[in-house]
Amino acid sequence: MKLLSRSEEILLLAVWRLEGNAYGVSIREQVSRVTGHEWTFGAVYVPLDTLTRKGYVRKSLSEPAPQRGGRSKCLYALTDAGKEALREIRRVQEALWDEVPEMAFD
Repeated sequence: MKLLSRSEEILLLAVWRLEGNAYGVSIREQVSRVTGHEWTFGAVYVPLDTLTRKGYVRKSLSEPAPQRGGRSKCLYALTDAGKEALREIRRVQEALWDEVPEMAFD
């Protein structure tokens, strides 16, 4: 399995955490808040399209919302393949960090 990039990992975790309310703006707000850096819409949507093509997220349209002028939101949901990719990157990171002595940061 090909490992996720850091931005892909962050976006997949945001989609998972937002459980059913993961759309462009909410994902961007989540990752910006957690990372402390303002993410552009391009930094969110381009990797989301890649993750969709890889089968890690599924995209669907919400019901039209009156406050959006009758437009739907594009919602994202994590797939089983996306969950597996997150498990794999976590396993690799934990194995790598396990080899770093605590004293190295003092």
